[in-house]
Amino acid sequence: MFSCWISRQYWGFSTPTGRIAHLIRGSLSRTLVLSSQRRTPEFSSFVARTNTCGELRSSHLGQEVTLCGWIQYRRQNIFLVLRDFHGLVQVVIPQEESAASVKKILCEAPVESVVQVSGTVISRPPGQENPKMPTGEIEVKVKTAELLNSCKKLPFEIKDFVKKTEALRLQYRYLDLRSFQMQYNLRLRSQMVMKMREYLCNLHGFVDIETPTLFKRTPGGAKEFVIPSREPGKFYCLPQSPQQFKQLLMVGGLDRYFQVARCYRDEGSRPDRQPEFTQIDIEMSFVDQTGIRSLIEGLLQYSWPNDKDPLVVPFPSMTFVEALASYGTDKPDTRFGMKIIDISDMFRNTEVEFLQDALSKPQGAVKAICISEGAKYLKRKDIESIRKFAADHFNQEVLPVFPKASRNWNTPVAQSILEEQRSGLIRLMEIQEDDVVLLTAGEHKKACSVLGKLRLECADLLEARGLVLRDPALFSFLWVVDFPLFLPKEENPGELESAHHPFTAPHPSDLQLLYTEPEKVRSQHYDLVLNGSEIGGGSIRIHDAELQRYILATLLKEDVKLLSHLLQALGFGAPPHGGIALGLDRLICLVTGAPSIRDVIAFPKSFRGHDLMSSAPESLPPEELKPYHIQVSWPADSEA
Repeated sequence: MFSCWISRQYWGFSTPTGRIAHLIRGSLSRTLVLSSQRRTPEFSSFVARTNTCGELRSSHLGQEVTLCGWIQYRRQNIFLVLRDFHGLVQVVIPQEESAASVKKILCEAPVESVVQVSGTVISRPPGQENPKMPTGEIEVKVKTAELLNSCKKLPFEIKDFVKKTEALRLQYRYLDLRSFQMQYNLRLRSQMVMKMREYLCNLHGFVDIETPTLFKRTPGGAKEFVIPSREPGKFYCLPQSPQQFKQLLMVGGLDRYFQVARCYRDEGSRPDRQPEFTQIDIEMSFVDQTGIRSLIEGLLQYSWPNDKDPLVVPFPSMTFVEALASYGTDKPDTRFGMKIIDISDMFRNTEVEFLQDALSKPQGAVKAICISEGAKYLKRKDIESIRKFAADHFNQEVLPVFPKASRNWNTPVAQSILEEQRSGLIRLMEIQEDDVVLLTAGEHKKACSVLGKLRLECADLLEARGLVLRDPALFSFLWVVDFPLFLPKEENPGELESAHHPFTAPHPSDLQLLYTEPEKVRSQHYDLVLNGSEIGGGSIRIHDAELQRYILATLLKEDVKLLSHLLQALGFGAPPHGGIALGLDRLICLVTGAPSIRDVIAFPKSFRGHDLMSSAPESLPPEELKPYHIQVSWPADSEA
């Protein structure tokens, strides 16, 4: 399987079509041209082997080959399967007395030992071919063998079907990396990044520039890692992103910047995040939202793996307001329906008390989603767990209604609603036999948010019962635009904070509101969503120094001294500019179907941000901290 993938994938990516192909052809005539001849890589150049294990076929019959790899398994001391990164090949252990030393090496070496063998490629005997192996028509008759390194007893078997705890995999990551799945994930990641470089730098004139890792604190955003310096009381910070540097590169006239950027955020224990992560970081001068979106669509189409269905561009888009109203989230999974419907107008004159109460308040609304065949597949305990989830997490009452179900699970309140509006509900929500309606009433955003969560919870429940709502082979991209520029601070709702970051430009149509009702201003921020996960985000930036100063000092009440270098730069003829960052780890995770981003990173941190292999982070003795003028204040209950 794996060797087939390698041979198809190494240079096999989707061929751009239509508008994207036209852009590429135009760029080729003006910029650097990459050779159109795609050469097969030389996997065995510069090394002791003549071939890889996975490349041998009937066309190699009679050839003398030298192979290096790991012993996958051995059968009856007659055959062994040798594995390398490219695949598997069967090796015939010689039984002749004259080859006793070779037989001894290959029969006594433990599984996962590293060996080098030389021999002849021969056909397998008739009837012994293995059509499931790409090398299944041939085998190698060994003449010489050398044990390069013996393997001790393993903490787990190097087989994908053998279940291992994630902690054990991370502790012995160097062994886990030998698995076919990890090899597939990391090689696919490498190839997609290489194609992205080709698209950006060779076809569209971007400049690959490294930016500093040691920087200073940035106002707003996520928490940053602090790095001590040898100057008393002075610290560096690791950058959350190269945001300021890429804007300064635009001021410096670089015009088009790109970087595979390492970024750092001290966000604590979050299962879907890593303290260090990788972005495809991009910035352009003289660009608008349309230009950025077209660039990213072309980039993804060009770098998309050939074993997936080709991407269709342009990607659809919707506003933040539309996404929240229809899906209850700003990163909707559009692979399935179950949209939120506003049924407020239907109940303006209702006698049902809790609906009356909700609609009488500002922003009050009645919202509902329809779970197709919910009464058929969901059990009563499922319905109760859905209600409990809404109450526990949102303090929100959710009412299940069964307009056409054979089961009579309607509460008295649900029955009252049906007596008033059964036919209206059925018509508006297009309800079929055995559908279930989940209804809630309250403030608009809160009602949408709870139903958005329940939409995903119900999808999980239905898929656990055998329904397929979210096709894993479908990649549903979506642009979400027109985000609010500011949000009220959680700890102090009377103050504002940036919804994205403080360098995002306001929507041109809302510029005057900035000085009167800033909470209503939309931003020129855009997110790229794939199958319900945000994989990218960016914005058109503020390039006017006075506007930037006003937003920082007056609206966000930030100390502008922290950003004096940026404000000064914007005053020296900064061009209009904008950019985006794609989360590489999340993108590859979704493309490969991996259960976690840790499965597409070579050496990830654990859930708690620890390196279980090396036991980082670790304590340092006081004498090593002294040059940094640091003393550790241990908690009272600490054993240190």
